[in-house]
Amino acid sequence: MSLEKYEQYFEPYGLVDRIHHCGTTCATVEDAASTLGVAPARIAKTLSFRDGEDCMMIVMAGNMGIDNKKYRNTFGFKARMLSPDEVHDRIGQMIGGVCPFAIPEGIHVYTDESLKEHETLFVACGSTYDIVELSPDEIFECGHAASWVDVCKERG
Repeated sequence: MSLEKYEQYFEPYGLVDRIHHCGTTCATVEDAASTLGVAPARIAKTLSFRDGEDCMMIVMAGNMGIDNKKYRNTFGFKARMLSPDEVHDRIGQMIGGVCPFAIPEGIHVYTDESLKEHETLFVACGSTYDIVELSPDEIFECGHAASWVDVCKERG
């Protein structure tokens, strides 16, 4: 999606001024943290999973990964990530720019408690060069999250 699409998406929230186009790639947590000069934990990453025949997204702090036991206890099934092709086909976004904003109807978004460790985080905005800086509550609201979950652990 184009940057203009996300500017239109964030207009009703009054957050357009928080969108930034970066001159270098922010495709990975490490790339984004380096480009922005922040700790990797302040990069909010969005992972996409199978949910039966549907899919769901979980937004978490960049230093976190899925804890399979917590995930199974929360959702009642094993965590199975979508392939890059499935992400593109089902969500309409490319890996490296996946975000919970302006997604197709019916995709459930969950925000992990790890986001609450930070005042603001940087979230992809549909491309590997565009990001938006939001508070955890703004990520929840703008992503139309279904609920807060605790399904992550720090990567080690």
